[in-house]
Amino acid sequence: MAGSVYKVLELVGTSDESWEKAAQNAVEMAAKSVRDLRVAEVVEHDMQLENGKITAYRTKIKVSFKIEKAD
Repeated sequence: MAGSVYKVLELVGTSDESWEKAAQNAVEMAAKSVRDLRVAEVVEHDMQLENGKITAYRTKIKVSFKIEKAD
């Protein structure tokens, strides 16, 4: 029986606009060097603060990709 194997990476994306944009930045950057991304799961949100103001949104995500079979 043939099955599939997936690798999971944990990433943190940042944005000065929103948590959604931070997640999008992480996925887009990973897609430049990792093939066949399959699923992204949001793990955590947080913010960077300076002088009581939000300076950056951060989103921690887990992304998975399929491991290719060796020939």
